[in-house]
Parts: sequence; C-alpha cells; structure tokens
Amino acid sequence: MQLRGLCLVVGLVTSASSSPLTAQTPTAGWPQFRGDARLTGVATQAPPDRLTLRWTFEATEGIESSAAIADGAVYVGASNGDLLSVDLETGKLRWKYPTGSEIGESSPAIGGGLVYVGDLAGVVHAVNARNGSRAWTFKTGGEVKSSPVLAGDVLLIGSYDTHLYALDGRTGAVRWKLQTDGPVHATAAIQNGLAYLGGCDERFRVVRIADGKVVFQIPLGGYTGASTLVTGDRAYVGTFNQDVVALDLKARRIAWRYRDPEREFPYYSSAALVERTGARVIVVGGRDKAVHGIDASTGKSVWKFVTRARVDSSPAVANGRVYVGSSDGKLYVLDASTGEKRWEFNAGDAITASPAIAGGRVVVGAQDGRLYCFG
Repeated sequence: MQLRGLCLVVGLVTSASSSPLTAQTPTAGWPQFRGDARLTGVATQAPPDRLTLRWTFEATEGIESSAAIADGAVYVGASNGDLLSVDLETGKLRWKYPTGSEIGESSPAIGGGLVYVGDLAGVVHAVNARNGSRAWTFKTGGEVKSSPVLAGDVLLIGSYDTHLYALDGRTGAVRWKLQTDGPVHATAAIQNGLAYLGGCDERFRVVRIADGKVVFQIPLGGYTGASTLVTGDRAYVGTFNQDVVALDLKARRIAWRYRDPEREFPYYSSAALVERTGARVIVVGGRDKAVHGIDASTGKSVWKFVTRARVDSSPAVANGRVYVGSSDGKLYVLDASTGEKRWEFNAGDAITASPAIAGGRVVVGAQDGRLYCFG
C-alpha cells in the first residue's frame, strides 16, 4: 500500500447540519471494508478448516482494494480504475465499471442495491449492483483512499481534501462535511449513531452522524493510516508513532499503548477482534513484518507471528482463526489463540489488500492483479 501524500495537508474543523438516522445492521456477508460497520474484521460464516484454491480472476492491473462480498458476488477495485463484480461461486466476471481513474485502497461497500467506491481522482462512485451502470458520482477535492461505509441511508467517506463527507446514499447529495487538519485517509467505524475516526492530524474523533458535530476528540500522539476498530466502550487503532492505542470511550482518554519491546515500526494494518473464553485479543499487522496478538484489556503481548515482509493487510477472523496477507506474497492462516501458523498460500506477489470472508469463502487480491478465492 502506498502512502502517497498521506498526512501532508492542513485544514480547519467545521461541520454542517443533517437529518437523523440509525446505524447499519450487520449482515451475513462481507458488505464493506472490515466486514461490518464497527470494522471488527470478524466473519459470521467460517470457511472450511482445510482451504483449497477455488478460482483465480485476473484483473488487468494490481489490486490494493479489499474485496466486499454480497448476494453471491465479489466486488473489488483494480488499480487501472475498474470496479469489478465477480461471481463468488465460479469466478466469472459479471460486469466491469470503469471509473476513469486509478482505484487505490478504497474498498467497495454495498447497500440498497448500490456499490460504492472512491478513486484517486477524488470521485465517489455509486454503481448499480445488478448491472454495473452508474447511479451517481460525487467529486471531492482530493484523492479518495478511504473506504465508504453506510449508516442507514447516509454514506460516509473521507478525502485527501481534509474532509469527511456524509452523502445521501441514494443521490450523492451532501448532508454535511467535516473538515479536519489533514487528509482523511482512514475509514470511519460506526456504532450507535456515531462515527469513530483516527486522523492524519494525530487526533481521534467521535462524530455524530446525524449532523456532523464532533462529540469529543482525543490526541493520539501520532498520525494514523489505519482505521479504528470499535467494540463497546473501547476503540483500537495503530499509529505511525510505532504503537497500537486503546481508547476508553467512556472516560475519553487513552487506556493503554502497546509497543513491541524488540522492534518499533509503524502500524498501517487495521486491527481485528478475537473473542476468546474470558478474554479478547486484538490482532494487527505491523511494518515490523509481524502479526501481533494483544490483550484487549491490558495491552500486553499475547503472541507474535513473524513473516518475511511488512504486514499492511488487515486481518480477518473466523472461528478461531486469523487470515492475513503479507508483502512477502503469502496469505497466512493463524491460530487466533496462539499465533501458530495453520496454513499458507504463496501468491508470488505482495498481498496488501485485506481478506474478505463470506459464504464459506476467503477472497483476497494481490499486487499482481490476481483475485484469489479459497474455500
């Protein structure tokens, strides 16, 4: 994943008004980046314990975008600007929508019969899921690497023009926009009518989705390229200050910071949540070439698995196993309790996109333009 221009722009904080809404309810698929609105990375349907390669689809260029899965189709953006719809069962192309620009890390979100994605020309696209025809577009003032998320009929997406936008999901009209002091690179997490977002301006914000007002903010001490995992009264996000931060949302303060005592590197991967008996573990990839399991209550290391290159891919979790890519070209399956390797697949090129899990399948793209499906 390339951080072209990450955190280089400075702005001010403003907001406007909007109408009330409710948060999106979870589904059995993987309809957006990280699988659900709280960005937990947890799948509701587990793939088989023994994975086999079901199919490979070749896009014309590399894939940094993470796949979404809904209604038997896989949706993913390719670096040449094509938004692709691929049949989950067969790997055959259903349709292709050319955005006219490159698609970077922005990953599709699906809802209400539409597929949403952003491109590096700063355009947000809404496409009909059935046939790939354009529904509407909205132009921001900078690159869009943030992934869209739906909260009711409102679409939230960030831009390098320093704004977080709330758009009407049906028409693309602006409900409100919030200006920050830097590019909005990360994807917003949604819980109980609030959006949670770490920023390039080294602040973590909680924003009311109904009107775009900042409820509170917490200084992070470092800028973030990762997106925030929210669960109950805690939020978790890695920073470029070489740490993973746990935020106490009730006390509105930092609960703990995790730093690897052996090697200090930035965290660009977004964290996933592992529920174990009597404990929760946060799993996140690091640019130290490792995948880290961290106790969610204490911030202490539980386990560490070392790959051969940096891990920008964000882990997915299903039935006690962790699925994550590495820039060493491999997709790994790890035991969520111990970090022990259970399986690997060598794609031959960097996997910086994040796995999507639904319908008993694991889908992930690689930098060589291949989209892989395992099950």
